[in-house]
Amino acid sequence: MKLHRIGSAAAVLTVAALALTACGSDSPTATAGTDASTSGSAGGAVTGTLTGSGASSQKSAMEAWKAGFEAANAGTMVQYSPDGSGAGRKAFLAGGAQFAGSDAYLKDEEIESSKEVCGPDGAFNVPAYVSPIAVAFNLPGVETLNLDAATIAKIFKLEITKWNDPAIAATNEGVSLPDTAITVVHRNDESGTTENFVEYLAATAKDVWDYEVSGDWPKDLASENAKGTSGVVATTTATEGAITYADFSAVGDLGTVNVKVGDDFTKISADAAAKGVEAATPVKDRGALDMSLDLKRDTTESGSYPIILVSYHVFCSTYKDQATADLVKSFGEYVLSDAGQTEAAGSAGNAPLSAKMSAAAIKSVEQITVAK
Repeated sequence: MKLHRIGSAAAVLTVAALALTACGSDSPTATAGTDASTSGSAGGAVTGTLTGSGASSQKSAMEAWKAGFEAANAGTMVQYSPDGSGAGRKAFLAGGAQFAGSDAYLKDEEIESSKEVCGPDGAFNVPAYVSPIAVAFNLPGVETLNLDAATIAKIFKLEITKWNDPAIAATNEGVSLPDTAITVVHRNDESGTTENFVEYLAATAKDVWDYEVSGDWPKDLASENAKGTSGVVATTTATEGAITYADFSAVGDLGTVNVKVGDDFTKISADAAAKGVEAATPVKDRGALDMSLDLKRDTTESGSYPIILVSYHVFCSTYKDQATADLVKSFGEYVLSDAGQTEAAGSAGNAPLSAKMSAAAIKSVEQITVAK
């Protein structure tokens, strides 16, 4: 059996740490489901129920984080609904969750909207989970294919419809390609994975992919579809000739595409994803606690994999009471710690954050305060 797992070996993800300063607020947000200990910092004893919602790509990692955090903090419970990045952000912004998981950082208008529940300093994003997005397919007897960006874009734009199309054959000499129809499988929910994937297409295949970058799949390209990462993987696995895009940790036995970068084809891996993240730059004009990243999708650096998913945890800069603030901070710091990242890597196979990125993110979470 061929397992498409990244493995638990730490990948070195080096991104310049942002300067972080404390921010205060006098506006409340949702409180934890039960009273938490008010013994002080997030490093002390905490109890209570923490509610989150969002990215389905984080599902396996979140299960590991939940188990590890609850084991270390008796009396705590973490509830997370993997309903998709868009649904998670909406729930958070409506005050229905204490944090969100999102494969896309909050847009400027969402930052502004967050001030209603998070106070005048609003919400902030910290990277919590890094993984490549696989272009995965179900073609019996074929484990890997070499494809350039334009060909990938034409497939998902429904312009290339057979697996033995000359454009596919041209970069896969010696591979026996069948005259099988290609079935594109895409997300039917607002998805950060979709947004990351189409951002790659828009950056690297401009002449083909002329759609705006969005978390919603283009309506005029409607094809087979399913909700969440598990949904598209299950549909692709059950459909011979199907192709989809999904978090690499979830694709199981499906074949995967080696993406052309520069003059070479890069095999998907943790190390290749790490090299892709190295080129990222901080998003401009964000708050002091925010660590949103702009990814360089059109990199030509050999060995770099550009279809990367940096999934964030979204927190308020202030919470209504000390109990909630302590619980949020304690969980956030655990997720970002070496222990939390190691647990996630073992469960989900993602690439752990670098020590530098982890330290900067923890520093942001430490500065969550209580509304005055």
